[in-house]
Amino acid sequence: MSISTVVPSSTGAASIGSAHALKCRECGAHYPLDASYACLECFGPLEVAYERSTVTREQIESGPQSMWRYEALLPVVPGAAGRPGLNPGLTKLVRADNLAAALGAKAVWVKDDSGNPTHSFKDRVVAVALENARRLGYETIACASTGNLANAVAAAAARAGLTSVVFVPSNLEAGKIVTTAVYGGTLVAIDGNYDDVNRLCTEVAAQRDWGFVNVNLRPYYAEGSKTVGYEIAEQLGWRLPDAVISPVASGSLLTKVDKAFREFTELGLVAERPYRVFGAQATGCSPVSQAFRAGQDFCTPVKPNTIAKSLAIGNPADGPYALDVARRTGGAIADVTDDEVVEGITLLARTEGIFAETAGGVVVATYRKLLREGLIDPDAEVVLLNTGDGLKTLDAVAPTCQPTMTITPSYAAFDAAYDAINIGGAA
Repeated sequence: MSISTVVPSSTGAASIGSAHALKCRECGAHYPLDASYACLECFGPLEVAYERSTVTREQIESGPQSMWRYEALLPVVPGAAGRPGLNPGLTKLVRADNLAAALGAKAVWVKDDSGNPTHSFKDRVVAVALENARRLGYETIACASTGNLANAVAAAAARAGLTSVVFVPSNLEAGKIVTTAVYGGTLVAIDGNYDDVNRLCTEVAAQRDWGFVNVNLRPYYAEGSKTVGYEIAEQLGWRLPDAVISPVASGSLLTKVDKAFREFTELGLVAERPYRVFGAQATGCSPVSQAFRAGQDFCTPVKPNTIAKSLAIGNPADGPYALDVARRTGGAIADVTDDEVVEGITLLARTEGIFAETAGGVVVATYRKLLREGLIDPDAEVVLLNTGDGLKTLDAVAPTCQPTMTITPSYAAFDAAYDAINIGGAA
């Protein structure tokens, strides 16, 4: 099924805005803009290919106060009337001077995507996938998820009046289970890790006429992550930072932020300048970091064992491409322990008042590690990506974040307890 606003392109395929085809990232073969994700020639992954766009800063700035201000650079029907989405994006870019001072750095920003409708950056990717699911006539949208994507799909489906079926590991954080189930739809818990869930979803996608946002709709879905990079550049006053540090699960977000920076440079929206892209993983699931250290261009699958469940993908689809980006830009991909992840969460909360989920803790802790090891200049202007809300991963910090004191309701009890622990030395 197609829609009337899709028109033929010069390649013979149907176009959606400036998107004209799906293109293999390995051999370059072109395919129509349908529900496909693997090349029939070499089995490489497909991505969206675009005609040359013309867009100005003024056009973007006059657009919606959401990610749709960049619709000319996304695979969606321009100006689609009645778009039934949650309108994510345009989240805060927070100047983190207190964090910078604590780490001995000069200029640090936090791109805080916990401000999205379901409190993670996944609302962006689902928004683009949903537009294409509707375009292709799907009435059920589905996904394999480590939690945040499940939230985003269930919520977006509810808003659009579609059926949702989401698949997650059964040991997911309780907060993410509840914040998916609350939207209705079907929530399927699998006794296995994310890679087991993903394999099952690939089988289901082959048997049922459903739009799996990160399987058969993955080329469109992935493009939504570009809007993180677009917003960073625009919010910095139409310029690029010295470096960006992204959490790495599948590796797609890191590669798409780089793609956004390159596209803005090619379009003349920002001045061309060098920038470095760094990736952050938890040691308990660090196939991309391990490959980077070993000098490999491939990732050896691992079995995840970390509190950072949103990053617990042992066989990352975009791992090799994340390695390419880090090396091409002079960045790196590093990993930190679970204890360091908790320290990263609390450090960001106590310096900037931002409560990040475990993935954000991974990013902050990795930045600290990169500074200590001399892999990043403390004078560099760095943007840290916080991709989710700490309220979803309370278990990670609950053991160390408890009441300072428990007392009877009397001033004498408070006075004695307060003086005993000598908090801050205040009178």
